[in-house]
Amino acid sequence: MGTQRVASSPAKTNLVLATLFLGMFVLGSAELLVVGVLNLIAADLRVSIPAAGRLVTLYALGLAIGGPILTALTIRFNRRTVLIGALVLFVLGNAVAVLTADYGLFLAARTLTGAVQGLFIGAAFAVGIAAAPPERMGRAMSVVVSGVAVSAALGVPVGTLVGQTLGWRGSFIAIVVFALVTLVATLALIPSVPSLGGGAGNQARYAFAPRVLAVLFLQVLAFAALFAAMTYIVPFLGSVAGISGALVSVFLLAYGVATAVGSFGGGRYADTNAARTLIVGSVGVAVALLMLYLAGSIAALAALALAILGVFGLGVLPSIQYRVVSLAGPGGGLAQSLPASAANVGIALGSAVGGLALGSAGASAPVLSGLIIAAVTIPVAWATSFLKPPAAEEAPQLADAAVSKAV
Repeated sequence: MGTQRVASSPAKTNLVLATLFLGMFVLGSAELLVVGVLNLIAADLRVSIPAAGRLVTLYALGLAIGGPILTALTIRFNRRTVLIGALVLFVLGNAVAVLTADYGLFLAARTLTGAVQGLFIGAAFAVGIAAAPPERMGRAMSVVVSGVAVSAALGVPVGTLVGQTLGWRGSFIAIVVFALVTLVATLALIPSVPSLGGGAGNQARYAFAPRVLAVLFLQVLAFAALFAAMTYIVPFLGSVAGISGALVSVFLLAYGVATAVGSFGGGRYADTNAARTLIVGSVGVAVALLMLYLAGSIAALAALALAILGVFGLGVLPSIQYRVVSLAGPGGGLAQSLPASAANVGIALGSAVGGLALGSAGASAPVLSGLIIAAVTIPVAWATSFLKPPAAEEAPQLADAAVSKAV
């Protein structure tokens, strides 16, 4: 798996997982915060809205590309050391954003913090797996994943409110403060977790094996389906469901709460049967999008469809992480950062497809495009359920009771 397990009492395990959840919440909030204060940043830095939007794009690219690179470069480091180093760099990167008036430097800082978030994610999963009992590995992953889900449901709206009230720099100052709190908690509560996976070259052989890439491709499709629809859900609600003004926030909050519920609850099903959970989740997303497309003009049914979409769309994340790490075997240390990269590729792909559909066929078209992608996801999820981890003689580290439950 790339890390060794750390003997710990249930109370200490809960404190470790709570610290990792906090870190993912803070970093997830920083990733999406720019969206809510984009107009303020553009005005302050005297750039156009599309130019300010590159702050989102480069952050995602930094995470998708830089995260795995940094993970490979630090593969032999103690995971606790990696978490601490990532948080220090994250604080510095966001401090630059607060202090600078230079657009180019801001872009560079955002790219760096995106890469650092990718590094943090991989190390956080490694620590969470090491701290939890083998039979609760999926639930440990779900706690880590849920930090991002809750940041979307709570951290981003609150951060946007702070930005609108105190200025966008005020919201970034809040991110820095919470990151420092997370750093202190990490220093106090996270145990030493040595890496056991060998060098990056050896791990890459397993982390980028076809069986792992197949599950990552599934994640790209799953997130493309989700974000083809959700990126343009506000125009859909306005044009099709007749929802506008403050009510839109209520619908989005309901979706956000559902994603948090899904990401928390999905860990239990990952522990039971991760491969089957991916099939069920894919079907659930397709059903939700079909319901939204056919009955989205009825506000109550649109809200129900969004709730189902949130639960199933994010409920598969622990199982994807579980399957990727399990199928990577000795390359699990490097593979832990790859699902986050795949998710960002899926987000970019889905947003692009949904945007093209919106421009050519109207407000319902992004939901239909997401539904089509979701329909393709189902057979892919079924096909990946037959994939097995490396043979025991090839990867003796897979002789772990937890891994056998992932297949």
